[in-house]
Amino acid sequence: MTFPATAWGLQGFGPWSLVAVRSALAALVAGGCLLALRVRPPERRHLPGLAVVAAGVVVGFPLLTTLALQTSTTAHAAVVVGLLPLTTAVCAALRTGRRPSRRFWLAAVAGAAAVLAFTVAQSGGALTAADGFLFAALLVCAAGYTEGGRLARVMPGWEVVGWALVLCLPLSVPGAALALSHEPVHLTWHGITGLLWVALGSQFLGLVVWYRGMAVVGVPRASQLQLAQPLLTLVWSALLLGEHFTTAAPLTAVAVLVCIAVTQRS
Repeated sequence: MTFPATAWGLQGFGPWSLVAVRSALAALVAGGCLLALRVRPPERRHLPGLAVVAAGVVVGFPLLTTLALQTSTTAHAAVVVGLLPLTTAVCAALRTGRRPSRRFWLAAVAGAAAVLAFTVAQSGGALTAADGFLFAALLVCAAGYTEGGRLARVMPGWEVVGWALVLCLPLSVPGAALALSHEPVHLTWHGITGLLWVALGSQFLGLVVWYRGMAVVGVPRASQLQLAQPLLTLVWSALLLGEHFTTAAPLTAVAVLVCIAVTQRS
């Protein structure tokens, strides 16, 4: 629901305001949980990894996808981001030195190829500026997921997310104040609901369970579950936004679901 909620949020806030306020709200909730449970600050050796998580997952991915959704439909953006599992698996293999099986890679590449073919076909054979933002988002998010999954093996996943959010507070709070003073704000029901969802659901609670999952089953294997994201986002885009899409979209989503089954058994 992240992309449909972002589209709702853009009805009430500018892109920079939405991203900054989203990060600040999530950081306040995470910081409150860390204080209430008296969690010790992370060790110094973990700070570089947390900085990568913050740059990729807290700042980079939300900002780039929000900028893309100003001109792209949520359905199109979701299918493009379907390439995230492959980029995350590659990043994890390079970072950790683990080498998944050949069948794993064949299935992952097949799923990515299906997504890429759909993207090019939907864009009329040419990539757009929104696609550029989305492809950049893939790279930074893959790095953040990989580093976060590694840290979640030595500290609770929710602490990884919480400290990454708190680290961004010196940027998100003044950034929110600056953006709100320059971008128009229209307080609508959709705008506020979208903001609250991306702040509390996507930016905090969703990442808590995601990093926990990566710690349990490993980053490469967990990343392939995200191939289901295009299909789920298509459903929510139709239900919440009334978006229409061609039969190619669900067919592509089904194809990548088959790839999920193969990667999970590899």
